Amino acid sequence: MSHISPVLWEFLTNWLKNSPLFPPEASTIAPYADALYFFLLAITVIGCLLVGGLVIGFSVRYRKERSPEATQIEGSTLLEATWTLIPLGLFLVAFVWGALLYFRIYNPPPNAMQVYVVGKQWMWKAEHPGGQHEIDALHIPTGRPVQVTLISQDVFHSFSIPAFRVKREAIPGRYTTVWFQATKPGTYHLFCTQYCGTQHSGMIGQIIAMKPDDYRAWAASSTSGSSLAQNGERLFASLGCNACHTGSPTSRGPNLAQVYNTRIRLQDGSTAVADEAYLRESILNPSMHIPAGYAPIMPTYQGQISEDGMIDLVEYIKTLHSNNRIQQTLNTTQLSSTQTNGVTPTASGVVKP
Repeated sequence: MSHISPVLWEFLTNWLKNSPLFPPEASTIAPYADALYFFLLAITVIGCLLVGGLVIGFSVRYRKERSPEATQIEGSTLLEATWTLIPLGLFLVAFVWGALLYFRIYNPPPNAMQVYVVGKQWMWKAEHPGGQHEIDALHIPTGRPVQVTLISQDVFHSFSIPAFRVKREAIPGRYTTVWFQATKPGTYHLFCTQYCGTQHSGMIGQIIAMKPDDYRAWAASSTSGSSLAQNGERLFASLGCNACHTGSPTSRGPNLAQVYNTRIRLQDGSTAVADEAYLRESILNPSMHIPAGYAPIMPTYQGQISEDGMIDLVEYIKTLHSNNRIQQTLNTTQLSSTQTNGVTPTASGVVKP
């Protein structure tokens, strides 16, 4: 027995260390999310104990043996106001607290590092603006906010990092965003929490939070040689977009230089912000957003460009600060001979019929 007890004690100790009841708090938002969670848990437990205690107490006190005949009990305005106003106040506190937390989670800081993640059956593909590509993994630096722009290539998925207390749906045909800031280095679980098919349980990955210097070293060693914007520039030229979007006053398409995050006046008199979602929709469904002063002559590229290619095009437009880059297009020979990750830009960005 003396030999079993230390072994059993060591097993229990290791199990408690490696099997925590809650994931670690590894992001700046995690303590705030946990505080709200424990507040809701506390009022739930207290409410259950209070109601359960009253039910049991009244059942014992007013059982049939002690009160064989029902007696009329008049109501109390003070008592009714108390059990109405106290729960109402708790619900309002939870509502306001949850709303503030929601806005904090889904409004990224302006200086956040941008990362794109494409969900597909059954894997996560991460794309960094510098050209780094990852499958079922995402390397990030600690101490810096990271904005993840999500989209699904097929069905609904859900991007969940329990240690960061964030979860966001990846929706087909639409960008969604979520942000976080890792506080300590480590490897954390990434799950898909939306049932997406027979291999849903295998759609998992890792978030690798690294010290800033380690992350810079990883990024330098993992780049494909071409950034997303460079791939988008080649795709932009191969599709002939530079023929209409020249930036000149007589061009058939609107000027794209510095258009990102500006407010665009549309033909119907309304305005829209040229964010990632607007740029994507304008390429795939140009009739949805027709800029004022331009004819609706742009063809749709729906079904012709992959989601990876769309990300490249959007990143290219985001980095356009002048029209010189548009005018310096690549010819067909250069396009066919230039490759990214061993794949030609046309093959990586355009969906072949």
